Amino acid sequence: QVRLVESGGGLVQPGGSLRLSCAASGFALDYYAIGWFRQLPGKEREGVSCISDRDDSSYYADSVKGRFTISRDNGKNAVYLQMSSLKVEDTAGYFCAAIDPAEITTVQAMCLMPITKYDYWGQGTQVTVSS
Repeated sequence: QVRLVESGGGLVQPGGSLRLSCAASGFALDYYAIGWFRQLPGKEREGVSCISDRDDSSYYADSVKGRFTISRDNGKNAVYLQMSSLKVEDTAGYFCAAIDPAEITTVQAMCLMPITKYDYWGQGTQVTVSS
């Protein structure tokens, strides 16, 4: 079965940290470029960070730059999002998605592409930042 599974979400105080994981099963994640997205109820899904398939070049939305770090471990077939200095406004459902690198030009453009362009999506993990 081909799927992506996110984990690592939870409740954290402002200023705290979380590490999200995106694990793939049924396919090799290293072929794909990977994006992390977040979504609030009733809002559009926002590209938070993306990483390329080949050279680990990455992109971060301005709202998370300097606080979040995306990485991948092809040996574990997984991608991670390390989130630090969390703010209340980071509260959202977080999703990872995989896209065929043939569909993208740059990592930045990838994070801004319509979600329908992505081949695989996880079910999401909730991050709540609250005191």
